[in-house]
Amino acid sequence: MRAARVGHVLVNTAMDRPWSQYFCCMLAGSPDYVRAHPNATKRVIRAILTATDLCATEPARAAQQLADRGLTPLYDYVLQTLSENGYKWREYDAEDTIRFYALHMRDVGLIKSTPQKIIADGTDWRFLDELKRELKA
Repeated sequence: MRAARVGHVLVNTAMDRPWSQYFCCMLAGSPDYVRAHPNATKRVIRAILTATDLCATEPARAAQQLADRGLTPLYDYVLQTLSENGYKWREYDAEDTIRFYALHMRDVGLIKSTPQKIIADGTDWRFLDELKRELKA
């Protein structure tokens, strides 16, 4: 779409406030799997966060790796996308992100639960908190 110059950007959640102040994505896991395989769960999260760091610090290298592996024929667009994203996972508050999106989803009628109930019943920050400390360097 970029090459064809189709459409216009109305909202860029990676750049426009208030969306840009929160995580764009969340990782979900089955409680049974996470309980049964805590080491595997932590390894998956570490791999995702390490890849995120690579994209943030070396977008050209990350884009080249994607192109070299045949995952994209459009190196320039991948590089532009990686360069434009903030990748500030260390600075964002995951609980605040859930609260922000849950509040908006409740306001438009997509969910009935309160943000507090969703956070209390459906979140576990242990792995993210551990990895934030480990990957601080």
